[in-house]
Amino acid sequence: MCDQCSSPNPSNRLRFSRRHLLGASAALATASTAPFQAALAQPATPQNAISPDDALKRIMDGNARYTTNTSANQDYSVGRAARAAAQHPIAAILSCADSRVAPELAFDQAPGDLFVVRLAGNFVNDDGLASLEYAVKILNVPLIMVLGHSNCGAVDAAIKVLNDGATLPGHLQQLVRDIKPAVAAAQKDKPTNLLAASITQNIRNGVRRLETAKPILADFVQAKKIKVVGAQYDLATGKIALV
Repeated sequence: MCDQCSSPNPSNRLRFSRRHLLGASAALATASTAPFQAALAQPATPQNAISPDDALKRIMDGNARYTTNTSANQDYSVGRAARAAAQHPIAAILSCADSRVAPELAFDQAPGDLFVVRLAGNFVNDDGLASLEYAVKILNVPLIMVLGHSNCGAVDAAIKVLNDGATLPGHLQQLVRDIKPAVAAAQKDKPTNLLAASITQNIRNGVRRLETAKPILADFVQAKKIKVVGAQYDLATGKIALV
């Protein structure tokens, strides 16, 4: 038993009880208002309640800042508490897994701004499609971008398999299987740079598949609720150009 509790002086016990009562009341008040404070921290209108064109402009403006080394996003702890409660990305990016391509950096966007799906060759497979459907249907993303890049190794491998009969180890053969149609289509025009032409065609194939993907994306595209665009990242300059 503490000295205050066992004190023969009633006034000491009264002060002790009152002090603990006030402390408990304050703790209860804080706990009861916590949910309301969390709700107030969330914006009344989510940041992705914008048009597809506005979303595209926002990320392309971000790339302009990135290429001039004037990126606005430098403190990635900002908004961390609010992001723990919900996410409202303004765009979904289907990107190559190449380590030199970092969509959040290249578009100068903060955590929570982009919903990124990455795999070598940035082609559309069923898993990636499901992830993008989630971004559109559940997260209300207004824009999808298929983002390829210069000198893509996955596309180059597909060229070697298709034209040179190369055999790749492990599951790489399955990886390039979905890229080979782009190579075959590109080489019909006899381009001077087959790799560059195949990279562009691969991006366009991805855009076309997403625009027509049933049962979710095609309906959103037709209703003009989302836009699907293609773009290419230049490894040397960091610039992103629409395809």
